[in-house]
Amino acid sequence: MKLNYLKFGTTGLCWLFGTTLLMAQQLTDQSEIKLNDLSAFNATGKTWIIAEKVIADPRNENELKPLKGSGILVNSTSTKMKGSDLFTNAVHGNMILELDYLMAKNSNSGIYLQGNYEVQLRDSWGVLNPSSSDNGGIYERVDDTRPEGYQGYSPRQNASKAPGLWQHLKIAFQAPQFDAAGNKTVNARILSVELNGVLVQENVELFGPTGGAADKEKALGPLRLQGDHGSVAFKNIKISKITDDQLNPSNKGGDTTDPIYIDAPTNTMIRSFVNYAPKKLAVHAISVGSPQKTHYSYDLDNGLLLHAWHGEFIDATPMWDGRGNGTSRARGAITSFAKIAAPAVAQLTNAQATWPTDSTGTGFKTKGYVLDNEDRPQFKYNVYGAGVTDIITVSNDGKSLNRSVSIDKPVSNLYFLLANASFY
Repeated sequence: MKLNYLKFGTTGLCWLFGTTLLMAQQLTDQSEIKLNDLSAFNATGKTWIIAEKVIADPRNENELKPLKGSGILVNSTSTKMKGSDLFTNAVHGNMILELDYLMAKNSNSGIYLQGNYEVQLRDSWGVLNPSSSDNGGIYERVDDTRPEGYQGYSPRQNASKAPGLWQHLKIAFQAPQFDAAGNKTVNARILSVELNGVLVQENVELFGPTGGAADKEKALGPLRLQGDHGSVAFKNIKISKITDDQLNPSNKGGDTTDPIYIDAPTNTMIRSFVNYAPKKLAVHAISVGSPQKTHYSYDLDNGLLLHAWHGEFIDATPMWDGRGNGTSRARGAITSFAKIAAPAVAQLTNAQATWPTDSTGTGFKTKGYVLDNEDRPQFKYNVYGAGVTDIITVSNDGKSLNRSVSIDKPVSNLYFLLANASFY
């Protein structure tokens, strides 16, 4: 490549190309882009600032409130203050990008790899059938001779969280390759996109730049954060190299088991063991799925809501493949409500008293569940001599769980545990 530049007789170009290589090395090797200031980025607009915290009011569209400090990159736009895209000073080729991001209500953003290939970021909370323009999608290419959506790729499922919650994104990207004359020999490829721990894109060949590309295709280009469509925040931006196994998946062994999936086109239940926290297993659990694609798992031994998720329902492969181990797995992005198993109902001296870790002395006895007229379970158990009915339903738009707990006789100093894990 150096000789190719030298034959034009321009040593300046050679020096610039060498600098670009050095900058690319810095970007792809560093563990994290520091967000103490905006020095890592080029030509920052007025809407981009560094903050310590950011708050999204779910009642207000496209609104983020940053608090002074460092560690979070915030783009806060409004009808009076239009945003602009943000480019890194350094450039990249192949890389793995990981970051956390937070969307304002009904906001829209994106990550352009090399400034040209967009992975969509959007408030897609509650969308049942996501398209390429939804969260985790690979945005379509622009070609007036082609139909809308041309070479756009929808995410496999909607693994989005609600606006105002931090979401995690991991992208493995393979850059396009060029010969000495500058002709493209290999297309760019998105090897994988994981959204909130869920694989939503895999091995997607990019035949050209997506809509809104910044430049022509090249071997090296900057990371670009879209800021002209809406308010968004980023933190923990980490970059690493792609492994040989990722670049050559055919050379990699692995599990060849065909997955066993359970869908929930109607209200659906499955009994299994459920892992609800690291090294924590509920052995008397039930998972309940809904056609709104919002699902949850419940611990029948404690009357405890373990976790909920949005997306597809259950992977039963661990339970049913071969001899199995009795467990099933959620197929969407999990929101955890329990880090330890504990009775949902306890008799305490006051609200600050220590919550018991088991049901000893409470007279707890599970009574199973009954089904309502829509085949949704109503859980029942006895505790402290009273009968409890616990009803959990999914809202019509799939954006929330509604919970109603009733008791058939009064018991003094009785408290109910909604959650014992952080879900923000």
